Amino acid sequence: MAKERLVIICPGRGSYTRESAGYLNSKKNIADQEISWMNNQREAINLPTLNDLDSSTFKSKIHMIGVNASPLIYACSYVDFFSINKNKYEIVGITGNSMGWYTTLALSGVLTFQNAFKLINVMSSLTKDDNGGQIIYPIVNENWQIDELTYSMVLNEIKKVGAYVSINLGGYIVIAGKQDSLNKLLKRLPVNDKYPFQLPYHSAYHSAIMSSVPEKAFDLLPKSLFTRPKIHIIDGTGHIWSPYSTKISQLYSYTLNNQVTQIYDFNSAINVAIKEFSPDKLVLLGPGNTLGGPVAQTLIQNRWLEIDSKIAFTKKQNNNPYLISMSIKEQRKIVS
Repeated sequence: MAKERLVIICPGRGSYTRESAGYLNSKKNIADQEISWMNNQREAINLPTLNDLDSSTFKSKIHMIGVNASPLIYACSYVDFFSINKNKYEIVGITGNSMGWYTTLALSGVLTFQNAFKLINVMSSLTKDDNGGQIIYPIVNENWQIDELTYSMVLNEIKKVGAYVSINLGGYIVIAGKQDSLNKLLKRLPVNDKYPFQLPYHSAYHSAIMSSVPEKAFDLLPKSLFTRPKIHIIDGTGHIWSPYSTKISQLYSYTLNNQVTQIYDFNSAINVAIKEFSPDKLVLLGPGNTLGGPVAQTLIQNRWLEIDSKIAFTKKQNNNPYLISMSIKEQRKIVS
């Protein structure tokens, strides 16, 4: 019997929330050696272990700062990836959002899990003090279809205050900017439910504000850490890096330079994933399910599998889920 084809999606910063507490500790006997190694590395520099963080009461000022959030998210995603039943499913591609690109590099074999851990920690430290941040704002209607007037209005306001489009995230725009620019946007953008919302403890990722980071990253992270992927991977421009034709120097440069200072187009990554690999299912790794909506909204933008609205997506999910979220127990069982 032929295996079903999967494309894996790795979440980024902000995916470990209050509801995620205990997620890592609930996944016993999976990648225990790797998690133990990461815990030892953290203890050696007087940081709480990932298991201790996961079992402690959630506090934004602890769990959402980069030095804790990034490796904790990486560990959760790593464990989820190795929970997938490889006898039943073939993984044909891997992609991710923002920090999820670093997880993608680990899961595809570009980096060892130890070197991915190192890269994640280095990049978190280099991007934490830039006097900038990110705001997220919706550009869809109640049916999760793009509202072109809202989209144009937001782009215009971003330009006026000198901010940047940081991530195209399904039916949302993530905006990067210096704090004074973000403060103006928080006042100027029309209130829509809880939006505009500034993402706590986030820097101005994927923008020119990060222009000083690549040079430092190149000094701290040598090209020798990188190799060709063993599985096709899709980056934040929609470019496919393949096992045989990837030029390691270009992948290295993209990861530490372009990916840091230029827009991360998650929509293009999903667009390419579904059209070029035609998977039987998309699998969203944990922690959390914050990317569930953006992935669904991207499917709607493409009218993929005749999914053209929130109602159509919900109906599809209820009958035969196309998007599998590993953080939802019923869906996790399907692929594990």
